[in-house]
Amino acid sequence: MIARTATELRADVLVVGGGLGGVAAAIGALEGGRSVVLTEEFRWLGGQLTSQGVPMDEHTWIESFGATARYRALRDGIRDYYRRHYPLTDAARSDPHLNPGAGLVGRICAEPLVGVAVLESMLAPFRATGRLRIIQPAVPVAAHVDGDRVEAVTLRGLDDGHETTVTAEYVIDATELGDLLPLTGAEYATGFESRHDTGEPSAPEAAQPDNQQAFSWCFVIDHVDGDHTIDRPEQYGEWSTAQPEYWGAPMISLTGPDPRTLGTVTRTFTPNDDAPGDLIADQRADAGDRELWTFRRIVARRNFTPGTYASDVVLVNWPMIDHVGGTIVDVSDEVRAERERAARQQSLSMLYWLQTEAPRPDGGTGFPGLRLRSDLTQGPDGLAMAPYIRESRRILAETTVTELDLSIAASGQDGPATFDDSIGVGMYRIDLHPSSGGDNYLDLPSRPFEIPLGALIPRRLENLLPAGKNVGTTHITNGAFRLHPVEWNIGEAAGRLAAFCLDRASRPRAIRTTPGLLEEFQSLLTQRGVELHWPHGVSGY
Repeated sequence: MIARTATELRADVLVVGGGLGGVAAAIGALEGGRSVVLTEEFRWLGGQLTSQGVPMDEHTWIESFGATARYRALRDGIRDYYRRHYPLTDAARSDPHLNPGAGLVGRICAEPLVGVAVLESMLAPFRATGRLRIIQPAVPVAAHVDGDRVEAVTLRGLDDGHETTVTAEYVIDATELGDLLPLTGAEYATGFESRHDTGEPSAPEAAQPDNQQAFSWCFVIDHVDGDHTIDRPEQYGEWSTAQPEYWGAPMISLTGPDPRTLGTVTRTFTPNDDAPGDLIADQRADAGDRELWTFRRIVARRNFTPGTYASDVVLVNWPMIDHVGGTIVDVSDEVRAERERAARQQSLSMLYWLQTEAPRPDGGTGFPGLRLRSDLTQGPDGLAMAPYIRESRRILAETTVTELDLSIAASGQDGPATFDDSIGVGMYRIDLHPSSGGDNYLDLPSRPFEIPLGALIPRRLENLLPAGKNVGTTHITNGAFRLHPVEWNIGEAAGRLAAFCLDRASRPRAIRTTPGLLEEFQSLLTQRGVELHWPHGVSGY
């Protein structure tokens, strides 16, 4: 049994969770002159971009506007990393909009480890000065609350059981599932709210707190000579025949629902298919998911000098691995572990099916040359380090963004959704994946939106702030808020808010309700490169 020892630390701001929102929150507070302790459960910082393996999901105008300056620095840093360290072709190196994988899900599809390297470089100066301390891998196990104030959080190291209690003036929950909310006693929601509570036309009549979006265990593959077939997964018999009634075929196949039409479609899969090089990811025009090889490709060999790569490299985050077998929120450790294992078995079953049974263009079956690139993910069973999380616990906030705000059909408008207390902008379709409650996709055209400060302020607690998918959205609008640039913006705003409150000896609630303070904070955000409004003429899709 591991002997547990204890350490006590103090910082101005504690950020629990080192995903994109957590890193952004730390940078925001650090640039505000504050000391920060940042913690992370996994060995890589970056969350959905890195340990979960998912390339950037972004809106149509991302190259020109609609993101913070620090998020743009991350994007530029990824491109520059490839230019500095990889043997790119001359054309790729000179492309100002370099997309290393030429994937059709987003404008920058890249390897997870490159994201890790760039995020670490963004934090390096603050670590060097001692104002930033990072504790990983570690998880929160207790919170110390006095009335409506979180005084400290205790973290436990996953390697050695060492416990560290961090006392801070502000505590930011940037965990993937909102883990601090139950620990601190914060009021929160999970799953579907009722139509009675939110007025949302797509909500059910009664609340369904256990009905949550699927999570997925992603993995990376390439296709090379030889037979790289994995051992038959233990649960292959179960997963190869699993078929939700709305799917139209077994999930482990190339056939399934189209998220936008719900019609049944059969996608193609052609390894190392060299699609035209001028195709550009644009979610407004096309989801990009009809050809699975190019959908989330993270290395396109044509971007590199001949002979560098024997194959393209592809991130598998496809409908077939959406795990609808139950939520991992507010369940026992045993249940969570079993559901996570089942999700990994589902993903491995998809890979095994591709290697042994998938139809080939030449009329044969199976692609034994598919190789699991566990070296690029370093996770359990050769998959990603962490499950890809789409839905978190969500604070009950002073402002809750609903379908009536974002949906073009529900609002009757396609221009930006605006809020007087805007602290950033975002845009994505309302994109809900199949759920643990048996629902099919819910994919609705959305308006570009501003992010209200009120969505970051819990109704009761005074110094706890969310920094990711745990903000004041509903189950439905979470589908537009959960992507990379919005998570970053929320986190960055939370970190800058904590620093601003300390500078003004004030509280987030007072910042929002005091016109002079709100104007000053919004001015600060603008000076720091946070866009608060959309340009005139931008419309949703």
